Amino acid sequence: MSFRRGRRLGLDIGSVRIGVASSDPDGILATPLTVVRRSDEPAALKQLRAIVDEYEPIELLVGDPKSLDGAARAAATSALEFARRIAAATGTPVRLVDERFTTVEAHHALAAAGKSSRQRREIVDAQAAVIILQNALEYEHNTGVPAGREMPDEEYDV
Repeated sequence: MSFRRGRRLGLDIGSVRIGVASSDPDGILATPLTVVRRSDEPAALKQLRAIVDEYEPIELLVGDPKSLDGAARAAATSALEFARRIAAATGTPVRLVDERFTTVEAHHALAAAGKSSRQRREIVDAQAAVIILQNALEYEHNTGVPAGREMPDEEYDV
């Protein structure tokens, strides 16, 4: 299998914010788009639907919140349920990809770029989405297989 051409969006779903990143259609580079506030979930879904409508991705690559030992964290159920709502609202396939260390890596990258801790707090989720998406793109380019796993149909398939 070869790399599937088409734009993808990366999402880092947190309890407060959702980082959003986009790739080019050839899957070379992931770039940050925005951070969506999750406090008003219907408004967040509407904003994400507008982003999906604008970018027309072939899929959404969502960070799979697992602990270091691979077990689902407490945040996993909430994030996966919201990812299901995003998939339903946009009609776009979702793949879950490992997100371990992405926020830490994002903080380090932003600090190295000279961003203050206050500046980092506002954009770290978008940078984490970039890392999630870039890792997934590189995996598919290197293996010819899509990164991660398909979104489980049932809540208990976390």
